[in-house]
This record gives sequence, structure tokens and C-alpha cells, in this order.
Amino acid sequence: MEGNAVTRREARESAFLAAFSATFQPEQPQEAIRDCGEMQEVVQDAFAVQLLQAMNQHAEEIDALITAHLKGWALSRLPRVSLTAMRLALAEMLYGSEKKPAVAINEAVELVKKYGAENDYQFVNGLLGTVAREQPEAGDPTASDSATC
Repeated sequence: MEGNAVTRREARESAFLAAFSATFQPEQPQEAIRDCGEMQEVVQDAFAVQLLQAMNQHAEEIDALITAHLKGWALSRLPRVSLTAMRLALAEMLYGSEKKPAVAINEAVELVKKYGAENDYQFVNGLLGTVAREQPEAGDPTASDSATC
């Protein structure tokens, strides 16, 4: 598989698997991610690495955003699959270069459908959709591509 390009979906899934494995070693998340990346089945391309870095660099802000949208729940009560998928999706939505929230949400939902409990994807879709609607349309306020007079 070394000569083949990895699709964005495959990159997201490999980032998800690495991030999920790191939840079992919270005191050493970078080691867990590195170990997962060294496994044959998990290909970590530049996009997957970018997602993981954004998720790790902005972990506090991402968790605070998730927590702010939980109604009567604590972050610790969320299923690991759902939490990991939401963290990665938010990292992509808020700190990624592509600024395609609908794609990030859809991919998170697909990951939760594949790896999570039967109806967990509905919660993930709802929370991420709410966060996306609250974001300014321009995305990153420091971006210089918006026209100003």
C-alpha cells in the first residue's frame, strides 16, 4: 500500500483509530498514536497527522466546546468512539485548512456508525451540526482571504 495514495476518508479513519487507541493511554497519548501509526493496517499520511496534531494542540478548547453543548451530561460519560470522532471532526472544522464542516461532520457520523453503538451517530451529528451552525461563515477570523474595504 506504500505506492498508493490514501483517500481523505482513509486518512480520517487512521487518525480516528490512532486517537481512539490513545484514549486508553491518556498519560502517554503521543506514544499510543505513534505505536498505532507503526502498525501495518493504519496508514498515517500528512492529512491524518495534521488532524491528530490539531486535535492534540487544541484539546482543551475542543473539550470545552463539546462540554458546553452537553445537556445534563459530563464529558466522561460519553462513549469513547463518539468522543474521539467529535474531537477529530472539531479539530478539522475549526483548525483544519479546508474549512468544510459538512464533510467533517459526515465523516465523523460514518466513523461512529462503523465503530460505535447503534444510535450514537445521531448524538454526534446533532452536536457537531449545532457547533457548525454557531461558527462564523468565514471560518478562521485571522484568514486573509476575506474581502475588506
